[in-house]
Amino acid sequence: MAPNKRYLIIILFTFGILLIPLLAMQFTIEVNWGLLDFIVAGIFLLGTGFVVDFVIRKVSKLNYKIAIITALLTLLFLFWAELAVGIFGTPFTGN
Repeated sequence: MAPNKRYLIIILFTFGILLIPLLAMQFTIEVNWGLLDFIVAGIFLLGTGFVVDFVIRKVSKLNYKIAIITALLTLLFLFWAELAVGIFGTPFTGN
């Protein structure tokens, strides 16, 4: 697959994920994201997507690919959860 097509898929996937809270904000007051929230989430999602693409293209052993991508997705989830609800109690929490 051409690099431009892969990048377009990553961007569209990120946009699709960010549409979820945007739509939820229209129907409930429980979701209250600001512009900065969307920017940070977009950077996290795009960055993770591009790094995963890089790993898929450059790492040759399948076991290494799986381990690295799993670690990246775990880090993304932990950062996202910390920003949302503060599971670690850092000053960056969403509470």
